[in-house]
Amino acid sequence: MSIEASDKSAESKLRSRALLFDWIKRFVLHVVTGFAAVAVHYAVMWLLLRGETNALIASSVGFAGGALTRFLTAYYNVFEPTQRVRATVPKFLAALLAQGVLNSLSLTGLMEAGMSLWYAQITTTVAMTFLNYIAYRLWVFR
Repeated sequence: MSIEASDKSAESKLRSRALLFDWIKRFVLHVVTGFAAVAVHYAVMWLLLRGETNALIASSVGFAGGALTRFLTAYYNVFEPTQRVRATVPKFLAALLAQGVLNSLSLTGLMEAGMSLWYAQITTTVAMTFLNYIAYRLWVFR
């Protein structure tokens, strides 16, 4: 192997490692900001419930707060989007809708297969975390 070919091979390996590190780093940020989004959802819901707001309304408003938190942290801290917010929001909303449908299908399927509610939800959440990251990275916040 020539020195030039060896240098190209080394460069390629370095680029591959850097790309892998970037994916891992951003996935960890995705998970951390996901916890922040859930915290906002639950905090808003809890505050509204203390004020005797209907549970469904409280959860829905909390979900919206969590979704806003997720969007802002993902857009500004996790990914490096090439499009403006205005172009990214519709894709984010479509992804949220797809997540809701997939969550429901997965939860229903796992429970019908005999899994208990909480194990089914945890399994679904873990799977959705990976699917969401891929959708956000490759489509929503591209």
